[in-house]
Amino acid sequence: MTEERDPLRLSEALGEGGEPVAVGIGEGEETPGLELPETLPVLPLKNTVLFPFLLSPLLVKSERSKKVIDAVLVSTDRLMMALAVRPGREGSPGPEDVYATGTVLRIAKMLKFPDDSYRLVVQGVSRARAEEFVAQQPFLRARIQAVEESGDKEGVEATALARNVRDAFTSFVSESSRHSDELQILAHNLDDPSKLADLVASNLEVDLATRQSYLEEPDVLRRLRRALEELGRARDSIKIESEIKDKVQSEMGKTQRDYMLRQQLDQIRRELGEAEDAESDVELFRERLEAAELPEEAQKQADRELERLAQTPAAAAEYGVIRTYLEWLAELPWSRTSEDRLDVKEARAILDEDHWGLEKVKDRIVEYIAVLSLKRDLKGPILCFVGPPGTGKTSLGRSIARALGREFVRVSLGGVRDEAEIRGHRRTYVGAMPGRLVQSMRRAGTRNPVFLLDEVDKVGADFRGDPSSALLEVLDPEQNHTFSDHYLEVPFDLSQVLFIATANLMDPVPAALRDRMEVIELPGYTEEDKLEIARRFLVPRQREANGIADVDFELPDDTLRALIRSYTREAGVRNLEREIGSVCRKTARKVAEGDVEGPVRVRPEDLSELLGPVRHEPELAERAGRPGVAVGLAYTPAGGDILFIESTRMPGRGELKLTGSLGDVMRESAEAARTLLRTRAGSLGIQSEDLDRSDLHLHVPSGAVPKDGPSAGVAMVTSLASLLSGRAAPPDVAMTGEITLRGKVLPVGGIKEKLLAAKRAGIHRVLLPERNRRDVEEIQSGLLKGLELDYVGTIDEVLDQTLAPAAA
Repeated sequence: MTEERDPLRLSEALGEGGEPVAVGIGEGEETPGLELPETLPVLPLKNTVLFPFLLSPLLVKSERSKKVIDAVLVSTDRLMMALAVRPGREGSPGPEDVYATGTVLRIAKMLKFPDDSYRLVVQGVSRARAEEFVAQQPFLRARIQAVEESGDKEGVEATALARNVRDAFTSFVSESSRHSDELQILAHNLDDPSKLADLVASNLEVDLATRQSYLEEPDVLRRLRRALEELGRARDSIKIESEIKDKVQSEMGKTQRDYMLRQQLDQIRRELGEAEDAESDVELFRERLEAAELPEEAQKQADRELERLAQTPAAAAEYGVIRTYLEWLAELPWSRTSEDRLDVKEARAILDEDHWGLEKVKDRIVEYIAVLSLKRDLKGPILCFVGPPGTGKTSLGRSIARALGREFVRVSLGGVRDEAEIRGHRRTYVGAMPGRLVQSMRRAGTRNPVFLLDEVDKVGADFRGDPSSALLEVLDPEQNHTFSDHYLEVPFDLSQVLFIATANLMDPVPAALRDRMEVIELPGYTEEDKLEIARRFLVPRQREANGIADVDFELPDDTLRALIRSYTREAGVRNLEREIGSVCRKTARKVAEGDVEGPVRVRPEDLSELLGPVRHEPELAERAGRPGVAVGLAYTPAGGDILFIESTRMPGRGELKLTGSLGDVMRESAEAARTLLRTRAGSLGIQSEDLDRSDLHLHVPSGAVPKDGPSAGVAMVTSLASLLSGRAAPPDVAMTGEITLRGKVLPVGGIKEKLLAAKRAGIHRVLLPERNRRDVEEIQSGLLKGLELDYVGTIDEVLDQTLAPAAA
């Protein structure tokens, strides 16, 4: 076996465990005009292709191959034919097992060793082809034909190719650690392009089939081109191998260096008496984990991490990761609970103290406390408060926690788009942390807090996952007792948590998530509700916030009503509190400047000076009694609202123009309204010819606000019928309902919010679909005080009750 940096290429003769041999350049006499015998013995070579004019050592062990050598040595020319054995062929090769093209060899030297093996040095003489095998015993013998080379070896192209191949081969040898530098000298001394190509081919690390294809190629120029391409690939491979080797050695060197430094550091710490710090950390965590009373599965995980911590050097990066994880396990409230306040009357008093109205919500909480007092292992309910902004959903959650005597935690879900915000990140990530739920549970310090999931309808989703899907497990009482956070990787019990979600609308909430929650609607406040809330809560809070709690300051009821009607238009009380705060700040300024003497009483006429001009004028007065105007009712995220449907006509061709930022559904309702009027033109006193010669324009004011939905259909029919018949609809009558082409009035949603909006706007009478009667029955009778409700089933009933009688 030659050494790794032997200048000769390894090869091997077919035999019993033949060993590698090498290839070099023959220094003996060349035989350019040698005439080959008609037949020659064949020596099959396994995994080896030999080339002409190159010296190659061979090891021969098999008896059949030794017979070939013995026969050749007694001949005068000492020639034989070497053929490569095809891949995958086993046993003694026959004619079909070897390639047809090979190399005629001359035995230059032969030594017989004590183990009865032959060591040969052979030199390639010529390419040849076995035309026919004339014998197979005792060895193969074939009729051969020399292969003549083609291509212009003396031309400019051959010279240029040879130069490039020589340079590339020289670089390849210098970069390779497996080839001797002597090959560079051999390449520079070769002037024959054919021999250069064969030298390169014999030293390239390619498979047997590729090497055989080099031997079979008679065209010198093609062999040179292929050699150049293979050299390019070989050099790229060497470069990549070198980069990988350098990187591995660098990493190994760094690892060994770090190990030695840690060993030295450990010894230094022992000398300084600091070696006990790591042990003290383990013992400290063990005590804290025992005090936390972890469940069995979590305790097993903690024990595994404690063992890792004890075996990890304190200076290692992994030490800090394990320590942080154990801190989370130790600080979570696995068994700590707060004692519930189970006095139903006291809880109700606290809820009434903090909020006005909201009887349905308060009753549900009181029911929960009552059942909890009888069944202590009761699972927490999953509530969802739905209502317009400013109606007290978030503050109600805090009040519920105070009534129950529990901790209160709030997580805002608005704009959350990453599922890891809920479930946390896996510890494989740098800087990984648990999700917001587990973080909030640690902050609460108990396993039964009141947990507010704020703005659940504003959760998004993107390529990082869908947080709404992660909430399905959290908000399912049958699953949340084994909630799994990606960071903790152990179940955490959330079954005793009282979850409260809040939303402005339920439409964006996925159906599966909606099904897991008990939805409680919080309607908008009436004027009387707002007045009472301002008197009980808003005014005292703003007086305290603006430093005039000790000042004799008064906002009478008539002033508060003026504030509510002329400076706010909302379902909640958030803007109302801002306006009250503005009045208090201006009063505080006067007090600070010394301009106040005696009590301060703000009258309604003072509001324009303090807050500026009136912001919301009642629209009913300025549009009263005009044909083509009808009052509709709409439901918005801010609660209910009224909207005016205006229509007019002009000479044209019977077209309908719609404006006011109307959505597709609302536009279809307008088209249905026009069609319905055409079918009832006679009964309304409308001439069909007038419709054909007129263009109708229907407009819904507040054009910057998008509007959609089918509930304005009744108001659209009324507006167009009023316009075309010249009969005005009363301005204090509002209506809502979807229409069909048969004239039916279908039910719509948001009835409670729409009725409250009508009452706020001064509407005295409301027309509702007959099938919405059941929705009205659920509304407290006090909220409808001052409103007259009429139920209609067809558009004819609507027009009979809204349009003034036709002139005689």
